[in-house]
Amino acid sequence: MPHDHGHAHIDPDSGDRRVSIAIWANGLLTVAQIVGGILSGSLALIADALHNFSDMASLVIAFAARKIARRPADERMTFGYGRVEIVAALINYTTLILIGFYLIYEGVMRMIDPPEVQGWTVVILGGVALVVDTLTALLTYSMQKGSVNIRALFLHNLSDALASVAVIVGGSLIILYDMRWVDPAITIGIALYILYLAFTEIGGPIRTLMLGSPPDIDNQAVCAAVRSVDGVSDLHHVHLWQMQEHNAALDCHVVLTADGWNQIEEIKAAIKDRLKEDFSIGHSTLEFEHEARAHENANLYGHGNPDEW
Repeated sequence: MPHDHGHAHIDPDSGDRRVSIAIWANGLLTVAQIVGGILSGSLALIADALHNFSDMASLVIAFAARKIARRPADERMTFGYGRVEIVAALINYTTLILIGFYLIYEGVMRMIDPPEVQGWTVVILGGVALVVDTLTALLTYSMQKGSVNIRALFLHNLSDALASVAVIVGGSLIILYDMRWVDPAITIGIALYILYLAFTEIGGPIRTLMLGSPPDIDNQAVCAAVRSVDGVSDLHHVHLWQMQEHNAALDCHVVLTADGWNQIEEIKAAIKDRLKEDFSIGHSTLEFEHEARAHENANLYGHGNPDEW
């Protein structure tokens, strides 16, 4: 079956500009919330300012990762730097998890002893935060479809936009009914949603960094396709992994029949063409073995127990 990522292609410079705008917007918002929190005596605004500061840090990490990922391979990084975006995504998802647990802690503490908050200051700055978070989410929406790094960033800001809505609602209820417990209650709800998003998405970057096989490729179908090539007897020591987020790779040992041994180049070309056309696997490393001298009892995947080497 074809391996189609279906992601949008955006000019790298245009993407960089979008992320840069988002960095400045979140930086200014952080300063505004800290000043507003100090002037109004609102610890909630200062806490939200720290939350937005973490967003700005996530944006900086994502921006740097995009720049580094475009570096060509060199003698230090022979596979190139593309995986740095996966690392950045893992950092951002981990940050989301820490923030989620911190917000739950703060929410519980404030449920026990709800602090006095100046509602109008919270509503006004919550509205400003909502505008900035929505702007950042819109800037990164189309980019997140093709990058796990930007997707982590997009989800980060989406959760912030929801948090800003909750802040506005909480501030309004404080103004109208002095319901101070609403603010921590909504905070806990948003924190649970943040944790759900983070734990749902973090598995992808971890799988890639652990050299897991691409989740949208049928390993058995790949093996069957290689075996179906004329002259191929079997294969083993199969490794399917992702060089970068959208670049699947395969290396394996291919066992050839006696007749196939005399047509190695033709068989290699046929295997590579099939891998490219049917599974979008553009990088493959194939080691050939004659069926009379093939490894015995070799595992289909991996290299077996190192003690047996």
